[in-house]
Amino acid sequence: MNENKPIVYMTTSITPQGLTDVFKKLRRTLGGRVAVKVSTGEPPASNYLRPALIKELVQSVNGTIVECNTAYGGSRADTAHHKQVAKEHGFTEIADVDIQDENGSISIPVTGGEILKENFVGKSFPDYDSYLILSHFKGHAMGGFGGAIKNISIGIASGMGKAWIHSGGTSKTDPWCGKQNEFLKSMAEAGKAVSDYLSHGERMAYVNVMNRLSVDCDCDGHPAEPEMQDVGVLASLDPVALDQACVDLIYAQKDGDGAALVERIESRNGLLTLEHAEKIGLGSRSYTLEVID
Repeated sequence: MNENKPIVYMTTSITPQGLTDVFKKLRRTLGGRVAVKVSTGEPPASNYLRPALIKELVQSVNGTIVECNTAYGGSRADTAHHKQVAKEHGFTEIADVDIQDENGSISIPVTGGEILKENFVGKSFPDYDSYLILSHFKGHAMGGFGGAIKNISIGIASGMGKAWIHSGGTSKTDPWCGKQNEFLKSMAEAGKAVSDYLSHGERMAYVNVMNRLSVDCDCDGHPAEPEMQDVGVLASLDPVALDQACVDLIYAQKDGDGAALVERIESRNGLLTLEHAEKIGLGSRSYTLEVID
């Protein structure tokens, strides 16, 4: 284990200023053309990060909001409808929006994986020099939870790539034909492929927002109402440490209002994603938490 544990910064201020302050603590300049990966959210009522909350941070890095089409159908399965959702949800008012697989997919290699040998991302993925991964941390129907690792794997994957990850590398068209643990490991491996491509994470930074902590993902247009109170905003240069810190904050309330979210994580074996991500070298589950309030 690396003795120099990655730092995870945290503020309880879930505000535009709070996001900006915690990001600045990372002291990483995102150079060149900057992509900001967020979920545009499934209509009509998902808990995606609202543009008013993220606007200041996105514009401070002169970012282009990037997304890819879904593999499950819904309102964002093709580029035309996805762009319409991004507009209706207010994202086009704060930045340019690029649906990265509008013109198809490209393959990037997975090194050191057990399940995948390649990962499929949107064709415009390489057009950006650096990436700010801005994630809404919450539960997930299959993954148990969704945060930074999900956002750089399923999130950055093209529609075809999403099916590939979900199916554990067995199908480019059917996301539901794989095995659960293979899916969980594939998320970690696809995330590592993205990080490796971007100079082993040197051209990336991560921010997780722990609000509207439903057991359901932002890909669910009718999510369960959160049972847990908002927690804060966390940031790190290590996606594994960041997601682990968020999970630990939920587990700290497992006997209270975090019980439903803990059950969702454990019933899906969600911690396997973190375990596998650390095993293959995506990041560290050990970290130092520094509260900046």
